[in-house]
Amino acid sequence: MVRSKLVIAAASLSVFALGLSACGSSQSEAPASPAAPSVPGIPASLVGMQVEGVEVEAWPSAPFGALRLWDNGTAWSQIELAKGEFKWDNLEGALANAESKGLTDILMVLGTTPEWAVKKGEVKKGQDHYPQPGAASAPANLQDWDDWVTAVVTRYKGRISSYEIWNEANLKNFYDGTPEELAEMTARAYKIIKATDPEALVVSASPALRLSARFDAFYPKYLAALAKAEWPVDVLSLHAYPSGEGNPQIRGQLIETFKSAVAEAGAPADIPIWDTELNYGLAGPGDIPKTDITGPAAAGWIVRTYIDNLRFGIERAYWYIWTQKPYPLLGIQAYPGSDGEQGFFAIDNWVVGSQFEGCTDTSGAVTCNFSRDGQKSVVAWAETGDVAYTAPAGSQLVCDPLANCQEVLEGASITLTEVPVRIYVQA
Repeated sequence: MVRSKLVIAAASLSVFALGLSACGSSQSEAPASPAAPSVPGIPASLVGMQVEGVEVEAWPSAPFGALRLWDNGTAWSQIELAKGEFKWDNLEGALANAESKGLTDILMVLGTTPEWAVKKGEVKKGQDHYPQPGAASAPANLQDWDDWVTAVVTRYKGRISSYEIWNEANLKNFYDGTPEELAEMTARAYKIIKATDPEALVVSASPALRLSARFDAFYPKYLAALAKAEWPVDVLSLHAYPSGEGNPQIRGQLIETFKSAVAEAGAPADIPIWDTELNYGLAGPGDIPKTDITGPAAAGWIVRTYIDNLRFGIERAYWYIWTQKPYPLLGIQAYPGSDGEQGFFAIDNWVVGSQFEGCTDTSGAVTCNFSRDGQKSVVAWAETGDVAYTAPAGSQLVCDPLANCQEVLEGASITLTEVPVRIYVQA
């Protein structure tokens, strides 16, 4: 577990070690004025979520602005159980649930392949495929893919706002076809989607970056094939999970690796990038064990993740996964009452709706500037270890992601850790 530590020299206190008086709950810390900013702020869609049980009315207690449907029984292989025979129940339930909450920004993953549509022998060969044997195979007949995309987009025109072609396509248990086949499927889906629902966005297949050899072997070829097809996507997606011992800094390095591959492939410079699935502390690759990340670090890494999106040009990221109780696979848990839940309240309070005024990294201290309704703030952390930082002019209050706060004066020396803090600054 990583502890949060903020030392303010003027007070000679480690505010997290001694325990601060909380400045209200995370939901209500330093509430913003109700007046709308003159410049549009950071949209709520910066913070995406996957939700266990969303198809049966489960819903997060934490704020978020975009929903990705995955592991909800809404994949192709889980809906079209026989050719032309559809079981829409889970998808209908998920959409009705989201719409009842006023959320309309929905990303659906179009893969995986039903058993009836795979090549002969692929089901037996693909025993380790997800979510069932053979599901990672490319369809034997691409007309079946076309028919599936047509069916779902026609049925849900105006209700599903974006479609991701495939999940972690560089991993054999998720996709066992060639990059060129997947690029053709992407192009065919793009043509169908745009003809049927022009406002819907087409999101590329996502790669998992933490397995670098599999990324290098697959994803540049997929990008090259997309380039030949004149980039039939509106968004490029990635999964920047670090390995089990990785942290937000490692995630940033993985994002830069992805962006370098995209630039080398000649993708349009203005094409948006989404991280459509992420967490930390997962076991592997190899013998790396799972790492449990709790307390201020759990909340703080969530805050860093979404501010890093702004730093690195990632338009949104979808957290995996909101549950109702602990989920053994994950390093950071997000469920009611968890430390992770507080991270989402913090990012909503600190960032969403604000204007982003850039970040600097000086000697390992990252400082990011925001403003909203005349209130200035600085979010600061150390990339690694402890870093000394001087409170800027006009400093009034410093808070951690768990909403523990204390007064801070201009010029006070603050010891930053990898858990970010927010400093309120008098305008």
